[in-house]
Amino acid sequence: MRYRKLGRTGLEISEISLGSWLTFGGSVDEQRSIELIRRAFDLGVNFFDTANVYSSGRAEEVVGKALAPLPRDRVVVGTKLFFPVGPEPEDQGLSRAAIAKQSEASLRRLSLDVIDLYQCHRYDQATPLEETCRAMDDLVRAGKILHWGVSEWTAEQIVAAVTLCEREGLAPPATDQPRYSMLEPEAESDGVLETCARLELGVVVFSPLAQGVLTGKYASASPVPPDSRAADPAGRMFIERFLNEDVYARVDRLRPVAIVLGVTIAQLALAWILRRPEVTSAIVGATSIAQLEENAGGSSPDLDPDTVEEIGAALS
Repeated sequence: MRYRKLGRTGLEISEISLGSWLTFGGSVDEQRSIELIRRAFDLGVNFFDTANVYSSGRAEEVVGKALAPLPRDRVVVGTKLFFPVGPEPEDQGLSRAAIAKQSEASLRRLSLDVIDLYQCHRYDQATPLEETCRAMDDLVRAGKILHWGVSEWTAEQIVAAVTLCEREGLAPPATDQPRYSMLEPEAESDGVLETCARLELGVVVFSPLAQGVLTGKYASASPVPPDSRAADPAGRMFIERFLNEDVYARVDRLRPVAIVLGVTIAQLALAWILRRPEVTSAIVGATSIAQLEENAGGSSPDLDPDTVEEIGAALS
């Protein structure tokens, strides 16, 4: 496993990190979740990403339980808030009240004294940006979080937050968590990666395998694997847009490239993400040890320009 510096922070995190959306505390039982998290740590993964909304808080509880016996100074924990987790006004959004309440709840579920990276899961149109930034700065000053970040914010929203914080002497966002994969490369064209590089924000991407489609396990002539996300009604709604003949053909054209490099399609897809110097880490999910070990191998291949061009042709 290789590591990269997380933006302007003093943290170094693994190129492959482990997430918990739709898995830990949900489709994957607690004991297997704990085994996966601890195996990831053994493989060199040191960044674990979750959110208060994942499995209604259960994901945070499982992550906290799994990490409890591990050396605290060797793991980096990130969680998020924004989406509704209850009926009260402070159970959603990025208001000062919501940030205060939800950070305490996440600390309790994670069994932590401090969250390493606390992220705004989306931009809150209903709350003044200054209120959000000041509330996050309060948490930093109180020692309850080390850094804060954003997820799925536009380049303009990121610039506005950094500019406001620098003007007011507040702790600025340190990271962004955009969606980014071979099948959804918009972070390259919408200015997000360029903006993060210019402002020195760390970039931790999610869905780098396009909901598992970039593993190559889906094909038009084959039934949906019974243990896959597409077979789960809760998960299928997120993957449905990829289940079509055009995507299957594009993924299939990646196979010869992967074979030449001696890697799997998933490892090729992760290496493609990590070819970008702006990217710090790619968050993967896992439901089995074999899947986790395969994904961890995505940190190893380096892609030369010819290979990157060949991949581009395969995806076009």
